[in-house]
Amino acid sequence: MSRHINKPQSALLLGAGYTARALAPYLIARGWNVHITTRSGETPLQSVTCHKFNGAASQELQSRFELADMILSSIPPGKDGQDPALKEFTHLQPSAPWIGYLSATSVYGDRGGQWVFEGEPPSPLLKRGIARADAELAWIETLWPVHIFRLAGIYGPGRAPFQKLRQNKARAIIKDGHVVNRIHVADIISAVLSSLKLPNPQSIYNLADGHPAPPQDVLDYAAGLLDLPPAPRVQLDDEVISDMARSFYAETKRVNADKARRELGWTPRFSSYRDGLEAILSEEG
Repeated sequence: MSRHINKPQSALLLGAGYTARALAPYLIARGWNVHITTRSGETPLQSVTCHKFNGAASQELQSRFELADMILSSIPPGKDGQDPALKEFTHLQPSAPWIGYLSATSVYGDRGGQWVFEGEPPSPLLKRGIARADAELAWIETLWPVHIFRLAGIYGPGRAPFQKLRQNKARAIIKDGHVVNRIHVADIISAVLSSLKLPNPQSIYNLADGHPAPPQDVLDYAAGLLDLPPAPRVQLDDEVISDMARSFYAETKRVNADKARRELGWTPRFSSYRDGLEAILSEEG
């Protein structure tokens, strides 16, 4: 992909969320110069150049956007439902041959537990899913070499239920027939890196481990790894459940990721939550 002789490639990561922070060291190890944005302009990482972006881009950041060799945005839609990055950068002409946008499987809405595929039209029910679907369309309509990644629920080091279980703060919310799809952050990174090697602009990829499961099964397995009793059960209609938490149970689906496997040669290292939780616990000691 390099367009420069003896010049390191430049990566611009819009947003410094969990996945972007995990991806940056992999790019650095491969010789990329990594630029990242945060709202404050203060970097959460070493060996990266940080730019302030809180809705208004400096001239320097705009120039970086146009000159970067790859761009990946993980910035979610704002409270107004609009994509902050697109509002600020659509008038520019990026030269990157690969641009990625991290979306979410919420764009599919409720499918009653059925499998969903990239070729199906989005039909989100919730506000956040509608905003994600609108953002995807807006990114594609730029006609830039955009690659969309629809992510299942992200977990990984620091994002596992072990701490809550140890502190007796975990609760298993029960809804018959409900399943949740997951993807380990390391498997998101491997898919993005594979796509960088095999760019296919305007492509959309689901990223999930392919083994959806009821939330209580995941909590029970994590508790077993800690030799703790299962988390207490709470019914979905219990008054202790917040409206936000309840909204995550309004939709259920099973996410198929065969397209990423087929086109990118991608295979999740963590094929289910069991593998992922065991690795996280081992890593965290």
